[in-house]
Amino acid sequence: MPSLSQTNLSKANFTSADISQANLSYANLSQSILFKTNLHNVNLSYANLRNANLNYACLSNANLTEADLRGAKLSHINLKGANLDGALF
Repeated sequence: MPSLSQTNLSKANFTSADISQANLSYANLSQSILFKTNLHNVNLSYANLRNANLNYACLSNANLTEADLRGAKLSHINLKGANLDGALF
């Protein structure tokens, strides 16, 4: 997967997509729909995920260091092995 670091993906719809192992560091994913999305081993460090829909997403082994998740929908997500250091909820 190519690097999407620092990309503006605000309001994008990734429903049921497989974007595992992508580099989304510093990306703007605010208000994005990531419902049932496979985000296994994704780098989301410093990403803006404010008000994003992450319901039923797989974030196992994801790097969420300093990610902004305020207002995000986080029901039934898999965070096994995820790094949440400094993440904002």
